[in-house]
Amino acid sequence: MKKTLMKSGLLMAFVVLLSFSARAQSPDDITGLWWNAEKTAKIEVYKEKGKYFGKIVHLVEPNENGKPKVDKENPDAKLKNRKLDGLVILEDLEYDEDNEYEDGKIYDPKSGKTYSANAELNGDKLDLRGYIGISLIGRTSTWERVK
Repeated sequence: MKKTLMKSGLLMAFVVLLSFSARAQSPDDITGLWWNAEKTAKIEVYKEKGKYFGKIVHLVEPNENGKPKVDKENPDAKLKNRKLDGLVILEDLEYDEDNEYEDGKIYDPKSGKTYSANAELNGDKLDLRGYIGISLIGRTSTWERVK
């Protein structure tokens, strides 16, 4: 009886561990195409030199007044005329653990501001937190993987 209970317990522990490992994700699972929260742009997240970056690769409305949208809110006058399509808006995210990424920067073309950034990958959702100073003071935006 004890041997049967012990075997059952070991089998149960093995099944639990197997289910956790099946859910574990690779750090590179963050790469690919993502819709921003408003679904106005697709961002390609890619890996370069061990860190993760994201650039706009598709705008639902790419033009404004018949011309390609530009980074008009950028505080640097030299950058106000660069096109939004192709613009790198996510930089230097580093994988930590538990599907979390930290120490990055995210640029908001709507405001022209750059924030510190952390991210957490939850399957087909990417929760990006932009903040100034400490992450408690900030905003989380959820991106959805393009299917």
